Amino acid sequence: MTSQATPIADALKAMRAAMQAGQFDDAARQADALLADHPDNQDALYMAAATARYLGQDDRAFNLLGRLKRVAPDFGRAFQEEGHLHRKRGDTAAALTAYQRAVRYNPALNASWTAMAELHDSLGNPKAAAEARAQADRLKALPRELLAVTNYIHEGKLLQAERIARAFMQQNPKHIEGMRLLADIGTRLGVHEDADFLLETAIQLAPDNPQLKIDYIQVLRKRQKYEAALAQAEALLKHDPNSPVFKSLFAIESMQAGDYDTALAIFDDVLETMPDDLATLTSRGHALKTAGETDKAIASYKRATEVEPLHGDAWYALANLKTFSFSDADIDAMLRAKKDPNLSYMGRIHVSFALGKALEDRGDYDAAFEHYAEGNQLKKLQTRYTTEQMHEEFEAQKRHCTAELFETRAGVGHDDPAPIFILGLPRAGSTLIEQILASHSQVDGTLELPNILSLAHRLRGRKQVSDRDRYPRVLHELPDEEFEKLGRDYIENTAIHRKGAPFFTDKMPNNFRHIGLIHMILPNAKIIDARREPMACCFSGFKQLFAEGQEFSYSLEDIGNYYRGYVDLMAHWDRVLPGKVLRVQHEDVVADLEGQVRRLLDYCGLPFEQACVDFHKTKRAVRTASSEQVRQPISASGLDQWRHFEDHLGPLKEALGPALETYSSQ
Repeated sequence: MTSQATPIADALKAMRAAMQAGQFDDAARQADALLADHPDNQDALYMAAATARYLGQDDRAFNLLGRLKRVAPDFGRAFQEEGHLHRKRGDTAAALTAYQRAVRYNPALNASWTAMAELHDSLGNPKAAAEARAQADRLKALPRELLAVTNYIHEGKLLQAERIARAFMQQNPKHIEGMRLLADIGTRLGVHEDADFLLETAIQLAPDNPQLKIDYIQVLRKRQKYEAALAQAEALLKHDPNSPVFKSLFAIESMQAGDYDTALAIFDDVLETMPDDLATLTSRGHALKTAGETDKAIASYKRATEVEPLHGDAWYALANLKTFSFSDADIDAMLRAKKDPNLSYMGRIHVSFALGKALEDRGDYDAAFEHYAEGNQLKKLQTRYTTEQMHEEFEAQKRHCTAELFETRAGVGHDDPAPIFILGLPRAGSTLIEQILASHSQVDGTLELPNILSLAHRLRGRKQVSDRDRYPRVLHELPDEEFEKLGRDYIENTAIHRKGAPFFTDKMPNNFRHIGLIHMILPNAKIIDARREPMACCFSGFKQLFAEGQEFSYSLEDIGNYYRGYVDLMAHWDRVLPGKVLRVQHEDVVADLEGQVRRLLDYCGLPFEQACVDFHKTKRAVRTASSEQVRQPISASGLDQWRHFEDHLGPLKEALGPALETYSSQ
């Protein structure tokens, strides 16, 4: 890799120098030579397109930009260059559209904001011109380092952005925009706690800065601190009650906090003045889906696709209903969108997964698999997951969470018996188990609570690279009273999701990695392992585009190895905590619903209630991908769907290895 990087970097540097010197013929020749060997090099395509424009070769420039947008769909400079071309040719409308897309993908493009201001002036749109000019002026006022950071962030070069931002903040520790950008980098890298701290501090220094609060709300939402996010959104709305942005934010946070009536009323209010707003139409659809208003959700999503056929989020939302059937016209529209160079990177992922679902429903399994595979491949490029690192984590749990540890610390923790943890792998039937239990009069169904994962992250500390197994090793070192405090904190921090029943569910699947921690802080909690036949479970996960986390699911090899490690770790928990975990096999629930319901309720110490068998009649908000399925009577139709794709699943079978046979005997 290194041997190739230096010649390419040198060639790009020479091209840049030739362009700066006005030697566009030389730059064009250099571009042709580099692209002959590296036809998909983003920087070479961009400079070649700009050079062609300077040479008056507009058709060549457009062709190069088309290639560039396919290679890097979210590269803002490609759209800015397209705007320059359209403007040069006198096509004001096309130029404005291109500049608007440019700043959507990279808000740091000063030239695009300036050009938009000038074009709006020429069209007699003074308000729009002033807004664009204000953005341009804001960028001009930024320190040079932070302008570079902003560009790097929006070009996906996060490590370069972080390096420059940290160096700048060392010299300017209270610079508000510097803090905001460093928090943005942290959020994109998944370090949400650091982003939370940075934004909270920045708001204390600049309490009237709305962008800080908007960013803070996004971080709080990712951390599922819904009450705090709602309070911030409410404060923004009080500051400017007529702002559609603040209205939408408040509606989204109301929805996250479970107040769907308020959320839907505000979404409808926003749509009165902005009927074609894509974000509002899609968010409204999510709220309606979660509340069980499926037909209205479909109508909202469909309207979004009519307004913008490239809005991949809405196409995937339709597919994620599971019960929706795409028409021929829908499939044609998605295929056209996928070929469109203006489709964003995330849009391409969304449409790929949606087409996979649409074609699977039609029985065109080979074509469906191609789209699923493409969506997964694109998504995997955005992750940093490795099987090796995950298995190191599994082994650390086995090494440090021993029977001796639990015997030595017997009696520690907070004694509240309220939590019922439902864990395992996603798409293993955990939502069905949750719906069964939440149909009981003594159980509140909540959601996938992040509290245990956040606690594990906190116990690891800041030396996560140099001291990878600090957690769970630290469980040997904490004083007894700390376990009681941590358990009580969990109960208090999850109270916002409860409605007064004596018991509640927490169905974060990844909690299976932390059963030792759960036992030590909440020794009376119930733990249910939702397990499903490996081929069905893993392929169902491969077909699912998860909103957050589950990065192991975007490769057949990774997901097979993860399942295998999960089965092995659960066997460890059975050895060191015998009888602690109830294993519920999904196929058994389908075959004998009432028998398994009684088994679940007996384990939880709950009396039998018929409503648990009639779970599909229960009216409650369900936020997971299975929300529509658990509103239907139980069915065996999904058990063997993976067999339609069996010819493509060799890598999955190989990765699963012995778990293919031993999964149910562990």
